[in-house]
Amino acid sequence: MDNYIVSARKYRPTTFDDVVGQGAITSTLQKAIKNNHLAQALLFCGPRGVGKTTCARILAKAINQDTFEGELDPNEDFSFNIFELDAASNNSVDDIRNLIDQVRFSPQQGKFKVYIIDEVHMLSQAAFNAFLKTLEEPPAHAIFILATTEKHKIIPTILSRCQIFDFRRIMVSDMVSHLANIAKKEGVDAEEEALHVVAEKADGALRDALSIFDRLVTFSGNTVTYQDAIENLNILDYDYYFRATDLTLQGDIAGSMLLFNEVLERGFNGHEFINGLASHFRNLLMCKDASTVQLLEVSEKIQQKYLEQAQRCAPLNLLKGLRIMNECDVQYKSSKNQRLTVELALMKMCALHKVPEGAAPAAPEKKKSLAEATPKVETPALEQTPSEPIALSVQDYTPVIKVETPQSEVSNEIPREEDDVADTASAEEQKEEVNSAEIAQVSKTISLKSRRRIRGTGVRISEAHLPVEEEIVNPEDLPKDGFTESEMQKIWNDRVNLLFRGKPSILSSLTKNPPKLKEDHTIELELDGAHQLEQLQETRSVLVEAIRKDLNNFSIQLETPVKEVIVHKKAYTPKEVYHQLVQENPNLELLREQLGLDLDF
Repeated sequence: MDNYIVSARKYRPTTFDDVVGQGAITSTLQKAIKNNHLAQALLFCGPRGVGKTTCARILAKAINQDTFEGELDPNEDFSFNIFELDAASNNSVDDIRNLIDQVRFSPQQGKFKVYIIDEVHMLSQAAFNAFLKTLEEPPAHAIFILATTEKHKIIPTILSRCQIFDFRRIMVSDMVSHLANIAKKEGVDAEEEALHVVAEKADGALRDALSIFDRLVTFSGNTVTYQDAIENLNILDYDYYFRATDLTLQGDIAGSMLLFNEVLERGFNGHEFINGLASHFRNLLMCKDASTVQLLEVSEKIQQKYLEQAQRCAPLNLLKGLRIMNECDVQYKSSKNQRLTVELALMKMCALHKVPEGAAPAAPEKKKSLAEATPKVETPALEQTPSEPIALSVQDYTPVIKVETPQSEVSNEIPREEDDVADTASAEEQKEEVNSAEIAQVSKTISLKSRRRIRGTGVRISEAHLPVEEEIVNPEDLPKDGFTESEMQKIWNDRVNLLFRGKPSILSSLTKNPPKLKEDHTIELELDGAHQLEQLQETRSVLVEAIRKDLNNFSIQLETPVKEVIVHKKAYTPKEVYHQLVQENPNLELLREQLGLDLDF
């Protein structure tokens, strides 16, 4: 029985033309070899499994050929001139010193000795420093190829000495084509949808894609189907997202809940589902424009399904759905009831399309002529009686322009609290407020009876614009209960600590000196300076109102005199300064005696 070789090793590229998805880099390297413009220090960086080490090995073989025309000569072997070092396990300064000692010797065969250092970011700081001089001025026969997945971990002095090549993630279409060629060579009948699933699961890494492909072949034999792929790789089928979108378009909340429960029973969590549905909505949005359809990295069969479903989706509702799912994604990890978080998101999306019971579906919008689209203003016909004059005010109510719209054009959407900018393009654009100058001649009051008359005139008055009749209270009638200074000080301290708990500077100003009770229910708070007075001015009214309510006395006034600070300017000698410090802290003298210190003054 022959030893099994995985596809990643069996089909590893041996020439630049075999490298998948890195055409710009392989073309640059080939031209550099032909024109003798190859740098002596190269850095290959990029994600895993995209061909960094493979290109380094191909380059190492190609530069030693006498005449390189893009193809490697299989009969020539330059393995004596190629040295590979895994920096993950050989990352000490001694390993780099051994490498530097080897660099001094010329190659036994060929022109160059090539040193490939993989995972170079794992080298220690000392190893990087020991490598700097050799990397900056290498011998003429030495070429260094460094490879890494984390360029940001390499020190800048190393980066500045290298010619950097950034390898990109391999596109899904390139991986699908490469996997199809390998399947053909291996005699495996693989569906295109299955290969797309493998490529998407690999996330741009061809080596991962080949490993997944080998696993699928082991699972399903020589016939790899789409169902085998999603079952073996534990991937949620596209069909679930298409069904979830159809239920959303129908406003079917019950169906959406049942579908989500089915997804959970299959072993998937809500986070995967909501993120997958968000990607599905994004793909539908891309299908709304012919120029962006190419951004869908799916098979042609799935792409056609996207195009069909996109015809039934409004772009605005897709954007709203994406926003709802984005909020769900952010809240999911911190939520204590994660299932409910996803279910609420599904309910919100269903509400975007749900039609009220008994209401006819909204008719398609028709273009109107300029005359039809012009709003008509109806002036309220007010009934007046000699004994009951009616006067209207701009502050009391705002007349609204009433637009005559055919019954077939009335929208049946459920009112929602959506603050999307695009929402203003619907019915709100048909409402205009009448210029206040046109009703300036109307006076300032309106009685409840006059409001009833206005309701029959066709003018719609929102509750927010109706006046609130406030009772006018005489200040002399407010309570003025008596209180003592101790009661006032207790209420003062409790209220100040409650109101200004998070403002230590104001709290300190209000509690440093106790307030005193003067005549006529006047509270006097002495402040230390103008800065405290400025701080108090911002919250003075709030504090006084709270004290009045707590003491049930609305005649309380607050006076805040500021102390006069008298500054005595005097020149103190060192001896006077010391004695003053001792008076404030007698332990200072005790410390001097214990340390045996003498005073120099």
